[in-house]
Amino acid sequence: MGIRRSRSPLPTEWLNSSYQWSSVGRTSSTKAVVSKTYIMIVNVIWTSLLVCSTLALAVLSLPTTSITEQVNNKDDFNPEMDDDVPTDRYLTHEEMITWLHSIARRHPKKAKAFSIGKSEEGRDLLVLELSHSVGRGERDLLMPMVKLVGNIHGNEVVGRQLLLRTISHLIQKDSVDPRVTRLLNTTDIFFLPSMNPDGFVKAREGDCWSGGPEGGRLNANNIDLNRNFPDQFKSEDKLLRSQSEMLQGRAAETQAVIKWIKNNPFVLSASLHGGAVVASYPYDGSDTDQLQGYYSASPDDKVFRKLSQDYADRHPLMKKADTCGVGFQDGITNGARWYDLKGGMQDFNYVHSNAFEITLELSCCKYAPASDLPAEWEYNRKPLLNYIASTHRGVRGLIIDKNTKRPIRDAYIHVYGIDKNITSTERGEYWRLLSPGRYTIQSFAEGYLPSASRSIAITDIYTEQVNFELESKFPQKTVSRLVCN
Repeated sequence: MGIRRSRSPLPTEWLNSSYQWSSVGRTSSTKAVVSKTYIMIVNVIWTSLLVCSTLALAVLSLPTTSITEQVNNKDDFNPEMDDDVPTDRYLTHEEMITWLHSIARRHPKKAKAFSIGKSEEGRDLLVLELSHSVGRGERDLLMPMVKLVGNIHGNEVVGRQLLLRTISHLIQKDSVDPRVTRLLNTTDIFFLPSMNPDGFVKAREGDCWSGGPEGGRLNANNIDLNRNFPDQFKSEDKLLRSQSEMLQGRAAETQAVIKWIKNNPFVLSASLHGGAVVASYPYDGSDTDQLQGYYSASPDDKVFRKLSQDYADRHPLMKKADTCGVGFQDGITNGARWYDLKGGMQDFNYVHSNAFEITLELSCCKYAPASDLPAEWEYNRKPLLNYIASTHRGVRGLIIDKNTKRPIRDAYIHVYGIDKNITSTERGEYWRLLSPGRYTIQSFAEGYLPSASRSIAITDIYTEQVNFELESKFPQKTVSRLVCN
């Protein structure tokens, strides 16, 4: 079965971008992958989506804005009415909840607020979804989902405020800067600014190092949420299979996030922390007893290193050797090499879902003085926007039944040489993050014959699309009837 390739030229407006990964779509698909109706839908979507989707990556070259952009001082912020948030102070939990709901109310065509659960003390774990697909009533076909989670440790608060600033920035720049408009038109972005609101209300501004229950790091039951997830290196967790088994005995916040991860096809994720300045990537744990210094590589080590390095390269302090008094080589680290950690959210995402997550440690002081916030926004604005756009990398496509042309759910995408499979959605979609290089991929599904293998070249210039048609092992037989007159 042949492969049809098409290439969209890089628009001249992006040629002088100083940032990599500003790209447009290139497709590589099997012939006649869908029925007439399905073809019409896919063509309409991909006319707008593939040509524009990775153009969203050009958000990396957004012009630098002044620290004083949209400044609200401490006295005039109205969470019910304002699209921007104060640049020079933190929001209380109540202000944050009110503001997120008000953003969704005032911008219903691109913002939606919803709770994924409650904390141990009953506070909402409120998520804001940002995408033009919100106004269309459904996520567009093959639109990737990315999530950003802050404040898993209640006293690590800079990331929480940065996520609120990112929401404000995207809301205000939409329809003003075409690159932001493209990003929102091609990407489904989810923000959970505070995963540990009970810890946050205990924490105190200016407290840089508290790690106990009195400092707000832990949840209301004194549980470290970033040690509370099922872990492949814990003997008691290795036999867990069902979602109900994974949830048993976990903190309320952990349970809510596990269900959120397992029930949605996230492609990319980041967890924002504080207490250091470094991008850390899987694995956080290992099967050794070594507390530090052991490099525990995941099958996608190249992808994680690329994602982490790209963030560090765009951050003015992360690559410095003397940051926080103890810098990291190139501003990145393998989690276990830094220190061994069991039960972390980062590894859970990668092992138990399609989501690739890294941990972003963003400030030397965990609850930095509010006077540091304007500078922290300038340090992290471009890296965060670039990270969101990075969900458009690699290869993606549709997996359908050859005969019925219907999408196949829970099909596998296997990349030769990488021991990590990605599964398809109920709509037959898949997204496979890959670093630049040449790969061979293949699709499998229960009840179907394996697909032919496909050779693809991944670059920083184009996004690949490879669609698969799988033939059933048990094709329906056509029964003919002879009619005699």
